[in-house]
Amino acid sequence: MRMLGIVLAAGQGKRMKSKLYKVLHPVCGKPMVGHVLDVLDSVRVDRKVVIVGHGAEEVKSYVGDRAEFALQAEQLGTGHAVLMAKPLLEQEEGVTVVICGDTPLIRSDSLETMIRLHREQGAAATLMSAELGVPQGYGRIVRNEQGHVVRIVEQKDCSPDQDAIREINAGTYCFDNRKLFAALAKVKNDNAQKEYYFTDVVGILREQGETVLAYCTNDESEWIGVNDRVALSEAEKYMRERINRKHMTNGVTIVDPANTYIEKDVEIGADTVLHPGTILRGKTVVGEDCVIGPNCELTDTAVAAGVQIKHSVLSEADVGQGCTVGPFAYLRPGAKLAGNVKIGDFVEIKNAFLDEGAKVSHLSYIGDAHVGKNVNVGCGAITVNYDGFNKHKTVIGDDAFIGSNVNLVAPVTIGKGAFVVAGSTITIDVAENDMAIARERQDNKPGYAEKLRARFKAAKENKSK
Repeated sequence: MRMLGIVLAAGQGKRMKSKLYKVLHPVCGKPMVGHVLDVLDSVRVDRKVVIVGHGAEEVKSYVGDRAEFALQAEQLGTGHAVLMAKPLLEQEEGVTVVICGDTPLIRSDSLETMIRLHREQGAAATLMSAELGVPQGYGRIVRNEQGHVVRIVEQKDCSPDQDAIREINAGTYCFDNRKLFAALAKVKNDNAQKEYYFTDVVGILREQGETVLAYCTNDESEWIGVNDRVALSEAEKYMRERINRKHMTNGVTIVDPANTYIEKDVEIGADTVLHPGTILRGKTVVGEDCVIGPNCELTDTAVAAGVQIKHSVLSEADVGQGCTVGPFAYLRPGAKLAGNVKIGDFVEIKNAFLDEGAKVSHLSYIGDAHVGKNVNVGCGAITVNYDGFNKHKTVIGDDAFIGSNVNLVAPVTIGKGAFVVAGSTITIDVAENDMAIARERQDNKPGYAEKLRARFKAAKENKSK
């Protein structure tokens, strides 16, 4: 039996007060609708349809070929939104999951359990519910004596007895696909909002003698729908706690989980330690036995085993086994370190490969370069890679020594085992095992310091008059 999915993502999200369309607001680094699509993929949904309206082109651009799209041009309620998928899905046989695009905390195991209950009991519809101490603002679940769902009553339409019900509609459903669209055709808008409520489908199916069930989740976060920035921060908090717990369960030490921020798709090896202030973003992969932090930000970066990084920022970088980075280093896109490379304080690496055992320990910029094995780059050395129009490459051979405050003006090659004297500006290639020196001869003027001080003092006095 085929699995189908309908994602409701057409609402404007006015309460977000944002230029960014609501379902594209990120939770732990991924737009909310992306989390929802991930969950549908995890339960093996064969065909997904995203209902778009406001901001349709932006949503389509993000979702891409992960789903089909149906446009709700006029916002007439959730029932009307689901009906927009009818031309695409009406003829399908199977189970259809209907889920809101602003519910990023739905867990795949909960959805799997709900679908299994739905199938085993032969239900026409099964919905996810939750029990709240204060259920104000949510649709209430009305059950009969057998525990089956009779109807869902929206807050504005509740009688006093219904208002006292604590079980609320969590907004995620699965249906027999054919029965879903047949019932949708009978939904009317005779309610306080004059909208076509999707929840009325439940009552229609019950009137037809169909079985409607509810799966009550025990995870208080799953039902959260993000409608404003307060709910967005709550969703971020819950998601972050889940992610951190997963990594700790898998053998990662997180010294202070409340001050460690790991996005959804990050991978971390066992026995790695994350210190406070660590932020791991995007597709970052960290190997085993690493020490990251404190105060590190890694984005789309690959880190091999046994690496130590502290007080540093890395973006689209590749760090080899046993490297040390920081404190206060910046590895920009294209930075690639082989094994046992040392990158020290206030060093910036961009679009450069540093081979095994290379060291750049202090206050240097290495950009558009290939640095050989066991090269030592002294304090303040710079690869001068940009001439105002184009970038040029610097090549440094194995075992070369680059002294402090050296400028390597690219394109230039420093041969294997060459020695570049401190303070030099190198503009031509240096052959293997040669020594290069390129600086003005020093000229000392005896007693001239006193003359300078007298001149500066007189100038200062004249300025103050």
